[in-house]
Amino acid sequence: MDMLFQWLLLTAAVAAGWAVGRYGNRSGRASRAIMDEDSVRDRLQFLFTNYSDQAVDNFVQSLAVNKDTVSLHLSIGSHFRNKGETDRAILIHQNLLARPELPARYSPQVTQELAMDYLNAGLLDRAEALFHQLMGDREYGRRSAIALIELYQQEREWEKAAQVAKTLTRGDADPATFKALAYITCELSDGALSRNDDRWTAQKLAKEALDYDRSCVRATLLLMKLQIRQGNFREAANQSLKIFDQNPEFGPEAIDRLMKLEREHGDVSRLYKKLRKLYEQYPSTSLLLALVESVERSSGRPAAIDLLRMELETRPSVRGLLRLVEMAGYEKGMTTDEGRLVSRIGHLILANRPVYRCVSCGFSGQQLHWLCPSCKQWETVRPIQGVEAE
Repeated sequence: MDMLFQWLLLTAAVAAGWAVGRYGNRSGRASRAIMDEDSVRDRLQFLFTNYSDQAVDNFVQSLAVNKDTVSLHLSIGSHFRNKGETDRAILIHQNLLARPELPARYSPQVTQELAMDYLNAGLLDRAEALFHQLMGDREYGRRSAIALIELYQQEREWEKAAQVAKTLTRGDADPATFKALAYITCELSDGALSRNDDRWTAQKLAKEALDYDRSCVRATLLLMKLQIRQGNFREAANQSLKIFDQNPEFGPEAIDRLMKLEREHGDVSRLYKKLRKLYEQYPSTSLLLALVESVERSSGRPAAIDLLRMELETRPSVRGLLRLVEMAGYEKGMTTDEGRLVSRIGHLILANRPVYRCVSCGFSGQQLHWLCPSCKQWETVRPIQGVEAE
């Protein structure tokens, strides 16, 4: 019995030792694997930061090309492009495309990356050729078309941009694509009007832009401009008011043009009812000042001052205050030193303030850009709202 018990203890000890050894070795191997991964990462980072041209070239050339390593090649290329070293990114992606062992299914992806390298390097002709090459690809065709449109917008080649955008809209219901096509068409319309005074073509293209996007504010403003050139002032005024149905945020642009039109060819006082209704729906400083001007023409300056003072109490603005100080001074037949000081400070405040801001990226400035110079989106730069603006 004692002998049997001893054998059982020995067997259990051997089993325990085997288990500890087996799982201990597995843990050790896992630990070494992790250390190896960290070591590879450290070595790659060292190569990226302390490389020579020859060292990088040798590394890329020696790296095998297969389905398991393509992503590593692409990561290295992206690393250099993101660091601003586009020449090295181009070298890596060109080398990858030239390797006959590159699996065919990765060729469009590598071509796309190389096209982006060329675009970043300013080699626009090469980028354009590769993007066109990818236009028919199921996975990368749409991305390449969008990149082509942005390229043509950058170069102001609006005809080419319109052609690509039209191709894209055939299989793409994205509203942003139709908006881009509408604004590209507006560029063509504006070009026809400004270069050749081709009013018929300009009108045709502006209406075409509205077919692509009914809310295209610029197309409506172009039609208003055309009506003015043709002497149809009443129709031009009606066009300006359509802006409020399309996008009320651009109302100040419409009102400024409408008031200029009425001062030159119409009667500001007759706009009172329309302006009052618009102001109640879409209050803004520009609308208030237009309404005050209309009241002043029809009912006199005291009535206009009372209206402006009352509205500023509930919706204050620097522009409104400056107008009130100006009107009150004229009404009294004098301008006080205090009034002049307030006016001067107010104008200095406004002079250094942006008037427009992109609702997408925050870009701001004093000029309206239909295409944001920063994020390259259409109709996102809009009049700023607030005490110092609208």
